[in-house]
Amino acid sequence: MILIADSGSTKTDWICLFSNQENNKNQCETYHTQGLNPVFMSEKDIEEVICGELLPQLSQRPFFQATDFTIHFYGAGCREDVIPKISSALARAFDIDKAQIHVQSDLMAAARALCGNQPGIACILGTGSNSCLYDGESIVKNISPMGFILGDEGSGAVLGKHFINYLYKGNSSNQLLKDFTEETGFTMTDIINKVYREPLPNRFLASLAPFIHAHVDDLDVRNLVIDNFRMFFVRNIQHYQSPHLKVNAVGSIAYYFKDCLQEAAIQEGYELGIVLKSPMDGLIKYHQNNK
Repeated sequence: MILIADSGSTKTDWICLFSNQENNKNQCETYHTQGLNPVFMSEKDIEEVICGELLPQLSQRPFFQATDFTIHFYGAGCREDVIPKISSALARAFDIDKAQIHVQSDLMAAARALCGNQPGIACILGTGSNSCLYDGESIVKNISPMGFILGDEGSGAVLGKHFINYLYKGNSSNQLLKDFTEETGFTMTDIINKVYREPLPNRFLASLAPFIHAHVDDLDVRNLVIDNFRMFFVRNIQHYQSPHLKVNAVGSIAYYFKDCLQEAAIQEGYELGIVLKSPMDGLIKYHQNNK
């Protein structure tokens, strides 16, 4: 049995891969828990979520009685210094004698999902952004994204930041500003409060992406999106010095703005490869091929 987790700060998707003894076919089942980010949660909190939310879903399933299984946990915030926190919590929640536990970053999840065992450039373009040069086994180079204030080019948070600047500094049409106010209900005062006085301003800015997408046919809005992606290529992808490799991406911003990402890639001299909304399908394929 193989258990794969794709965890963000909000939710964790769990996929169990197992062999059905009745028909001798490989099957998978999906489960969900709250997010498990070791940067913000204690080891005890993580263990309580696994025991309280995941194990009750698994315990009634016959495959859970397997004599051995492997857990592959991929998560946001899974840096080297906090990986033991996740590993220990998983080891106590599951029987360490029968479970092999592997904890990796969400960037490794993206690399394996997008590139499999082949070299390539793998990117995450969601609320935040990240990227790496992958040799088919390991991440060999990573340009630090630096967060939405200092970096995160190509992300939803930076896209939202640039859009608000464009909208309120007299660059957009009056109609677009009117539509934004009517559809979102936000005034400039609301936006200032959410960005400067409330927690998680990056999530708020990224939450504007659906409005931006709905108006991407506006030439100025489209160019703003493309410029955000072009800056991502210039500030990040360029430093891998591998123009011969395809640039692959996972995440909602890459997925929904794929045509703009494609145009930005062409303008900067790169070839866009695979684009996925979520890494899970790619991770299932990867682990089925690398048992």
